Amino acid sequence: MTLISPGNDFALIAALFVIAGAGFLGEKTRLGAHLTGAVIVILLSIAAANLRLIPHSAPAYDFVFSYFVPVLIPLFLFKANLRHMLFETTRMTIAFLVASVGTIVGVLIAVGLLDFNSLAPAADIDPAMREAGIAGLFASTYIGGSVNYAALGEITGLRTDASFFSAATATDNLFSAVFLSVLALLPGWQWLARRFAPHEHGEKQVEKDTPERITSTSLTLAVAAAISFVAIGDAITSALDMPSLRYAIITTLVLVVATAFPRWMERLQGGFELGVALAFVFFAAIAAGANLVAMVNIAPLLIVVVVILLGVHLFVLLSVGRLFRLTLPELIIASNAAVLGATTAPALAAARGWHDLVTPGVLVGVLGYALGTFAGTAIFHLWPLF
Repeated sequence: MTLISPGNDFALIAALFVIAGAGFLGEKTRLGAHLTGAVIVILLSIAAANLRLIPHSAPAYDFVFSYFVPVLIPLFLFKANLRHMLFETTRMTIAFLVASVGTIVGVLIAVGLLDFNSLAPAADIDPAMREAGIAGLFASTYIGGSVNYAALGEITGLRTDASFFSAATATDNLFSAVFLSVLALLPGWQWLARRFAPHEHGEKQVEKDTPERITSTSLTLAVAAAISFVAIGDAITSALDMPSLRYAIITTLVLVVATAFPRWMERLQGGFELGVALAFVFFAAIAAGANLVAMVNIAPLLIVVVVILLGVHLFVLLSVGRLFRLTLPELIIASNAAVLGATTAPALAAARGWHDLVTPGVLVGVLGYALGTFAGTAIFHLWPLF
């Protein structure tokens, strides 16, 4: 039982927006400025869910995932003129590949070091195959995100073991949220930031919308355009019968229009700001799924797996990225895109003020959707060779 029941949709949506609002207000304080609004939202939502104020899962969260998330991408990309972004996208692709290598190395070390015989046996899954499945499952989710996680759950058969898969999902949700907080905090660690090349492009602030330019008309047109892009993208996805390409198609549509008609897209003032607000609500919905009790009671070994995996991922990311003279913001957004997917990467870039990394963050996140399932499946089938 929770204070707000899973079926109380309006109360839960209100709670998510209150948490998002608290994040915006909190980052204006001295401590909050160091934590950032995204981290405040994540921590508040984890606390609210585990103190049983709000549930860990609910139809209201599904509504956020189903309807807010697709709209975020167009809202962030209205001014994404590709003619000005080739340099950043190329560097971000390199950063993302470094992040993916970090994930693969982390999986090999984490799963290879640990003994999974202590886990409760599953009737339909061979113990050796479950170890291979765990390796493939976490490789896929920390290269592509939740879309690939679900796919590998089916491919490996782990989804049939309901209790184990529930614990794995809780572990993934919690540490994804915690890792997002770590990434958001990294730029504030001066001893680390000064070891990387300065992010010169991020220092060039894009022209911000003034209150006079953001009107009810511009906001209405921005929402109308964003929803229309999603609707057209979904129609194309349905016609092709390739649901895995949904975000890639939506992103492509927006980029084509934004590049071909930049002056028209500039009229959609306020869309970016609205996207940041909805992104904070999305962060709250993600973090609410982190069930600490279920995770610790069912499969504590998975905690060790993920801690080692993400620790190695971060070490490889920062050490190899520094050798390639990639900037810390580029590495952070690339890691975000790998571990959490294409939706949170532009949201974090926007929240941190790295406007030049919003579109590259989406693009490498979409690349992760393409690579995650492939990498996870390959590791699953090749695991006996390691």
